[in-house]
Amino acid sequence: MTERSDLAVIGGGIVGLATAYQLLLRKPGLSLVLVEKEPELASHQSGHNSGVLHAGLYYAPGSRKARLCREGKAAVERFAEEHGIPYEHCGKLVIAVSEEELPRLAGVRERALSNDVEGLEEVGPERIREIEPHAAGIRALWSPKSGIIDYRRVALAYAEEIRARGGAILTRREVRGIERRQGEKIVKTAAGDVVCRNVISCAGLQSDRVAAMTGDAGTEQIVPFRGDYYTLAPAAHHLVRGLIYPVPDTRFPFLGVHFGRTMDGRVRAGPNAVLAFAREGYRRTDVSLADLVEALAFPGFRRLALRHWRTGIAEMWRDWSKSAFTARLRRYVPGIRAEDLVFGPSGVRAQSLAADGNLVEDFSIGESPGVLHVRNAPSPAATASLAIGRELAERAIRSFALD
Repeated sequence: MTERSDLAVIGGGIVGLATAYQLLLRKPGLSLVLVEKEPELASHQSGHNSGVLHAGLYYAPGSRKARLCREGKAAVERFAEEHGIPYEHCGKLVIAVSEEELPRLAGVRERALSNDVEGLEEVGPERIREIEPHAAGIRALWSPKSGIIDYRRVALAYAEEIRARGGAILTRREVRGIERRQGEKIVKTAAGDVVCRNVISCAGLQSDRVAAMTGDAGTEQIVPFRGDYYTLAPAAHHLVRGLIYPVPDTRFPFLGVHFGRTMDGRVRAGPNAVLAFAREGYRRTDVSLADLVEALAFPGFRRLALRHWRTGIAEMWRDWSKSAFTARLRRYVPGIRAEDLVFGPSGVRAQSLAADGNLVEDFSIGESPGVLHVRNAPSPAATASLAIGRELAERAIRSFALD
């Protein structure tokens, strides 16, 4: 079956859906098709994240992440209120547990102030205990407007808006190739072609592969990092009121294992960050030989592994050792016991890696004739989804002459 449209969006995660929605808001009547390879929308990163509404504490001032996180948080909260989706400002503590961490905590504070994080407060041990009675630390940053939401529910509400505005959403449509022919693009999928003038790719874990199909592979590659959580048993829920985070290691874009409540009443601890042996491998035993060989053969990954092998080994050890994972958590909540922790769930983060071994820190958008593609959109992409979608929509209107 062949579909025809003015524009095709590839990827039914929260960024692809937000982009399609923002386009239809600005261009009513635009013929738009969104294709998703899975039977359900928001099946990967959008449905496996921590559900945190990030306030913008960590991101380099002036970066896309800093700008779009701030804009996107306000936008997604308005959208949630308009669509009856609950969210909560439970607040976040970023805790230093040793003197050695204080300079890094000061660095986070400077970034947060530069990013105009609302209500930011630097606190000592007494205030830490007022906010989180079971937490330990010598100094912390308190972000009262950080919160939680169900991003899969948000993504599905975006989909409802797309359909209401005349957009088509096609699932079970894995993209297998993109051809150019007589001024059109033929997006070849598992269930027929989509013929269109322009393409926006928001393909997440497959974003580099889809970019390569457009003839614009670039020099970066997606390396999948699996993150495993533990869920606190109900009897231990009282140990965590909101969000408890460590001071991040500035060498990595990962925030470290942390505690967070979810909108369904659970409390999660994690995630770690280890190489996933399959791009969509959520279990430790999930292996795709092709994905693994591709990652290991990439010079950027080998350089990263050589540079940070000690950290990598420690992460792998905590991934397999519950006692080691528990010991890490006890630095911040000493009352946690191994028997309080039930393994799962897990997620896989699509992290773009440069050939020199440096992790791409900011959101990254590529452009070639008739194509826009999101090369890197890890956390806080869900928080920033409407802002990323707005930026992509406005860029598409200009570049594709949609006026």
